[in-house]
Amino acid sequence: MASAAHGVLSCEQIRELAASGAIVAKPPIEEGQHQPASLDLRLGPTAYRVRASFLPGKRRSVEALLAELTYDEIDLRGAGAVLERGCVYVIPLLESLDLPEDVSGVANPKSSTGRLDIFTRLITDDTEIFDHVAAGYRGRLYAEVSPRSFSVRARQGSRLDQLRLRRRAAAGETTLSDVALAAEHARAPLADGELTLRDGVILRVALDGLGDVVGYRAQKHTDVIDVDRVDHYAIEDYWERLAPRRGKLILDPNEFYILASRERIRIPSHLSAEMMAIDPAMGEFRVHYAGFFDPGFGYGAQGLPGSRAVLEVRSHDVPFILEDGQVIGRLVYEQMAAEPKILYGQGGVSNYQGQELKLSKHFKAP
Repeated sequence: MASAAHGVLSCEQIRELAASGAIVAKPPIEEGQHQPASLDLRLGPTAYRVRASFLPGKRRSVEALLAELTYDEIDLRGAGAVLERGCVYVIPLLESLDLPEDVSGVANPKSSTGRLDIFTRLITDDTEIFDHVAAGYRGRLYAEVSPRSFSVRARQGSRLDQLRLRRRAAAGETTLSDVALAAEHARAPLADGELTLRDGVILRVALDGLGDVVGYRAQKHTDVIDVDRVDHYAIEDYWERLAPRRGKLILDPNEFYILASRERIRIPSHLSAEMMAIDPAMGEFRVHYAGFFDPGFGYGAQGLPGSRAVLEVRSHDVPFILEDGQVIGRLVYEQMAAEPKILYGQGGVSNYQGQELKLSKHFKAP
């Protein structure tokens, strides 16, 4: 399928922006930061512990507010430092931007960050919105980081957040309508089984048919997790395994769960996708802190949908009963401005291709 002039920028287009000076990084961007449809962002050398989350608002800088609100400065160089559970940190990133007037951005935690329940949001100067970069933005980038379930060790260069850039359409939307999604599905399946559409592809929770474990619940009192250590930690030291219980699960308020979708999904090479973080119509819980799905994710045998969506779920205020097959998320597809030359799963390390129910890459396989 031919690429469009507008839409989500591919890895190659992001490289071109960096070469033109639209993305500035010191030290320079590393090869491993490039993803098919996004750029990983790196923590800078200093974390500022603050008493509360904030947004600068119009005509104000994050740096000026930090001077007023900083509680403590933490050195992230060398071995790094522990970011304590329940605390809020603002960390200047190693990347800054000088975007063209027709390019904007949106950020999300990396998949591994979300699965560790690290609440992470991007902040820019002169903004009233988290995780959004205005078209033509020129300035520094900051990460708000608040570990929720586990205290974590991070350091300068650790990558918790990712930035997706978008070229504005001259006319029309880059997000696919339900009619367009139905046509895409008819050409090549976006999900296995029957497709349900409601402003995106509806996903349902799997609480049966996954074997002896249908989910994980985070333990409350654990050791620190180093965000840069892979395949290192024992699952039982951090997670409670949830066994099947007649296709039901009661979400306890403010507990953190890792669950999986019933559907296996697929992201075509000319599209990207994002899981919507919360939809009040689906219940009193938040689903999927880390929401980006790259082109090529989920390609199984013969190109059919082959990966479940792993869901990071937290209930709010009251206990909430989930049942097997209940609607739990909405996957929104968006047009790529150009197809990436290397899809997810084809180059480098793709930790979650072909996944079933899977914890973050930091944990040893069960």
